[in-house]
Amino acid sequence: MTTPLTIAIDGPSGSGKSTVARAVAERLGVGYLDTGAMYRALTWWCLERGTDLADVAAVAQAARTLPLDLGTDPGEVRVTVDGTDVTAAIRTTEVSTAVSAVATNREVRPVLQQRQRDLMASIAQRTGGVVAEGRDITTVVAPDARVRVLLTASEEARLRRRSTELHGDADASSLEATRDQVVRRDRDDSTVSRFDEAAEGVTLVDTSDLSLEGSIEAVLDVVAGETAADGA
Repeated sequence: MTTPLTIAIDGPSGSGKSTVARAVAERLGVGYLDTGAMYRALTWWCLERGTDLADVAAVAQAARTLPLDLGTDPGEVRVTVDGTDVTAAIRTTEVSTAVSAVATNREVRPVLQQRQRDLMASIAQRTGGVVAEGRDITTVVAPDARVRVLLTASEEARLRRRSTELHGDADASSLEATRDQVVRRDRDDSTVSRFDEAAEGVTLVDTSDLSLEGSIEAVLDVVAGETAADGA
């Protein structure tokens, strides 16, 4: 029986990891896991229920009981919490501004990390493989993944991409409005996760000067190289 293909992709905000990971999963015909959506969904759930995000224990308890259904089809990723479709809601400025408080909660992370491991195993068995992306997938969640990639880009490139995604352009005012969601989030999240440099055995792919297609092909090249080296 063929061993499922597990691919872990980490990277900072605006590096393109979500778009690239989905495309890679689609082209390989395997499942997809957006671990960042889990933290966003938990943030939305806490805000919806009036849970104080500064209350470490309360947020950790919410993580343990979060009624989350996370879509794994890279072509249409839907996120549902307690029967409510929150796919769009978890991408709002309100959630984006608050999510670091949840993502840096040291009692929350182990809970969601185990959930991510379980989901990766389930998806891989069901579809023959999984592309999981986030902040600490290559080092904490799945350090034994067959392929591990750190996708990075310059701060300028990351700001430009995220600004265009959120505001439709990358002029000076849009870039400044986006800065908090990129630079500040990375600074906060770096206190609990190392995604600024590739760990041993992790391949670094810098997308600063690459197009989307070029970024996708670069990761697919890494996958091809790693699987060929394994004799796949």
